[in-house]
Amino acid sequence: MPRTKQVRDSIVVAIDPVTAYDRVSDVTRIHRWSPENTGAVLAEPGAPVRVGLRFVGTNLRRGVRWSTGCEITAADRGARFAFKVRRYGLRKPVLPVAVASWEYRFEAVPEGTRITEIWTDDRRGWPDRPTLWFDRIATGKPGFAEFQRGNIRRTLERLKADLESES
Repeated sequence: MPRTKQVRDSIVVAIDPVTAYDRVSDVTRIHRWSPENTGAVLAEPGAPVRVGLRFVGTNLRRGVRWSTGCEITAADRGARFAFKVRRYGLRKPVLPVAVASWEYRFEAVPEGTRITEIWTDDRRGWPDRPTLWFDRIATGKPGFAEFQRGNIRRTLERLKADLESES
């Protein structure tokens, strides 16, 4: 059975697209919304958000901690923010491996901004059957796509509550 390689969901937040973008693109805030992320450190603290800027994310799932090396791949203020995860490690992200890409799209709607979060499985060379077996062990779900559906929904709900409480 082939695995699902992309999951997306959206929510409407009662703030404008530029403000939503500015807050979401500050990767040091992701831990406030993500069920797994516990923090992020920019390679260049204080640098403006731009394509090519790198950061290290720290994460926790089911008692296991790990770090990821990430690079921003889209920084279109008020429209689109994206990054790819290209390094992995328990303490430091040392193993070069394409893991996933994350994207946020911002669309003006009468109620404010529709924010769409998209997760893409970048493990392209991994065979489906062993990958699904690994995913089941790592997530407790049939695959990462199923797991990420729940994570994205929780992230978007927390993001909405946080952003609307700040405005």
